Amino acid sequence: MIGDHEVTAAEFPAFVYDLRELDAHVAAVRDALGDVELYYAVKANPDPELLRVLSPYVDGWEVASGGELAHVRGLFPDAPVALGGPGKTDAEISSEVFRLHVESPGELRRLLATGRKADVLLRVNLDLPIEGASLAMGGGATPFGMDPAGIDECIALLGGQEAVRLRGIHAHLASGLNAAQMLDLAAAVLEYARSLGVSEINLGGGMAVSYADPSERFDWRTYGEGLAHLRRPGEVLRIEPGRSMTVYCGRYVTQVIDVKRVHGELFAIVTGGTHHIRTPATKGHSQPVAAGLPPGEPITIVGQLCTPKDTLARHVPVSLTRGDVVEFTMAGAYAWNISHHDFLMHPKPHFRYINSPM
Repeated sequence: MIGDHEVTAAEFPAFVYDLRELDAHVAAVRDALGDVELYYAVKANPDPELLRVLSPYVDGWEVASGGELAHVRGLFPDAPVALGGPGKTDAEISSEVFRLHVESPGELRRLLATGRKADVLLRVNLDLPIEGASLAMGGGATPFGMDPAGIDECIALLGGQEAVRLRGIHAHLASGLNAAQMLDLAAAVLEYARSLGVSEINLGGGMAVSYADPSERFDWRTYGEGLAHLRRPGEVLRIEPGRSMTVYCGRYVTQVIDVKRVHGELFAIVTGGTHHIRTPATKGHSQPVAAGLPPGEPITIVGQLCTPKDTLARHVPVSLTRGDVVEFTMAGAYAWNISHHDFLMHPKPHFRYINSPM
């Protein structure tokens, strides 16, 4: 039994999303942010049922491809959408969106050549020290955004024409940062934006999520209050979190096929694996296992793939036997949608939605 849903053996593996938990979490985030604009980064999890829960709380959607744009437009035709991504095709550049995040002078030249109207943010990659980040998209030489010289080149290109309108800057520099670190970056980005004379600033996402300690949550209240303190009158601040929105509402539920000992180490093989939930292989961590299993000798839980990288969790101190059900928590973001689904052509997982918000 998961929530109010009975999951049978025939339904394993399955992603189970608790929609009421998601609703409560996003409502709390929305409240903490005040009037900071909240866009959801669809790349984290584009599941339609999750997006419908998020919809009342977000000001818009951040997408990074034409496919994501079409997906969101099919669900919410009139919602504001910001389109980003470092490798936009000509078709994507020509898309009608609320904001287009321009990644390079070359991309801007291609947009200008179309002659179409567009409202743009220039994505800046500032040379800033970013300590403690799990993933850095800025702070030095990366493929993302432009250094200040590239921004200056774009501003010069925008002069003398009216079709493409500069609305502000976009600065998603890193992921895995706590509220204090995020506010330090925000202060630097705002100082730079003010030097350009722009008042619309998208500060990106990157709020820390701890898989080692799921109870350790990003301090949204401190972040929201900090942004309110940093903002000057007339400035529009926008953020675009993804993982920190949906990760907590999802579980990946599977079943033990076999238990064996190899060179003294205990292994449990379960149905499914990292072709369904690639997160532990991508981040090099153990996916958290839900409480409720009896204690036992530390055991490494692996999937069905023919690779040692198909490891879901290492040395978990629980007792497992064939037929036992294992629930992995924090499976609501960057899980199914980033996984190599067709490797070995195993069946796709089931999807279940429980506790719909009232």
